[in-house]
Amino acid sequence: MDLSSMLEVTHNARGLEGLPLVGGGAVRAGVLYRSDALSSLTPMGVEQLVSLGIGTVVDLRTEGERHRAPDVLPADGSVRFISLPIQGGAMDELVQQLLPSDGRSRPLTHDQVQTIVDQVPTLSDLYVTILENSAAAFATAARSIVTPADGSGPGVLFHCTAGKDRTGLVSAILLMLADVERRAIVEDYTRTGENLAGPFAERLLGLITSSGIPAVPRLRALATESPTDAIETAMDWLDRVHGGAAGYLRAGGLSDAEIESVQTQLRDARVETAAGAH
Repeated sequence: MDLSSMLEVTHNARGLEGLPLVGGGAVRAGVLYRSDALSSLTPMGVEQLVSLGIGTVVDLRTEGERHRAPDVLPADGSVRFISLPIQGGAMDELVQQLLPSDGRSRPLTHDQVQTIVDQVPTLSDLYVTILENSAAAFATAARSIVTPADGSGPGVLFHCTAGKDRTGLVSAILLMLADVERRAIVEDYTRTGENLAGPFAERLLGLITSSGIPAVPRLRALATESPTDAIETAMDWLDRVHGGAAGYLRAGGLSDAEIESVQTQLRDARVETAAGAH
């Protein structure tokens, strides 16, 4: 369910209800949401956030990203906010780390630009690196689904800056855990590239190119695209190294009981029952 028109102003917000499970059933409505940053929410957007039953917002951005563009949330504290930085996904910060020490004070030479571009990872490599270093953080993200704040809505919204990479990985892990059909996980991920196309994508790219790096294809892909092979590589890595999402989250500290609770929360039992009756 596309939510960008409701959560004004967002560009890549949606609910993940209804995605099909292997063997029948679907993701439960009102539980799992994903978005780009909530820093530009209007008062109406904040009202809509609450009306959707979203009681928890998990911000996957770094401290620097949050400081530059803090989320706009209800002033009464009715929506629980969890800061859960996933390192390695802030594209502008990643490129800044590759700049020479004097890169901000003088124009980059052609050789310096080429050296930096050569060091920029592909999305597939970046995703594997993030997964290798973030199991505990992703386990905490999963845990937020079954530990809602008292009196809050049951919905949990995950976001980073564009809602593409860190958010895409969280979504894929949770959907894999729920046993969503693989093609549906991939299709949801690739929707992001479509949602980001246009002026918003150019602004994202501008965060990188403002440092003097030209918008070469690898940087454009890193900042604005969501190709199938990137999320396929991430899911293949989870299957190969950990036997799937459950094994990965277990390695990050999630207990078997918590894993089962997350799965139960994400699956629509009524749809499963109906599917099984046919």
